[in-house]
Amino acid sequence: MTGQRDDHRMLGRDACLSLLRSVDVGRVAWAADDGEVTVVPVNFALAGEDVVFRTAAGGKLDAVRSGRTISFEADDLEPALRAGWSVLAVGHAELTAEPDPAAGHRPVSWDRRPKPYLIRLRLERVSGFRLPLHGGGVSIERRNEP
Repeated sequence: MTGQRDDHRMLGRDACLSLLRSVDVGRVAWAADDGEVTVVPVNFALAGEDVVFRTAAGGKLDAVRSGRTISFEADDLEPALRAGWSVLAVGHAELTAEPDPAAGHRPVSWDRRPKPYLIRLRLERVSGFRLPLHGGGVSIERRNEP
C-alpha cells in the first residue's frame, strides 16, 4: 500500500520490485539458533518476483537448507541530495536449477570465487519507502573516533 509517513513515501509491492530490478547488489540476513544475526552482501537478480543469488558452501547455504526465514534488503541512496529508496523483503529460500540464460535473470557475482549453488528467495512480504528529493531527508551525524 502506498502512503505517506513523515518524509517517507511508502511503496507498494510493484514499485518495490521495480526498484529492485534497478540494482544488482543487496544484503541477505538470517538469524542462527543462538539468535546471532548475519548480514552479507550478494549480487542478485529478480526471476519474476523472486530474488536469485549464487553462493558457495557456508552460512547462507546452511540457512537455506535449514529452512530459516531470510530477509533481503537493497537500496539506492544519493547522499548529496538526501534522497533515495530502500526495499526490505522477507521469505523462504530454496536451492534452484540454473535459469535459462535467455530469461535474463542470472545474477553475476563480482566475486570470482566459485559459487556453485543458485538460491531462489520467494518473497512473501515486501515493503519499501522512498525519501523524495528535497524531502527533508535523514540527518546523519558523523563522529570522528580517536
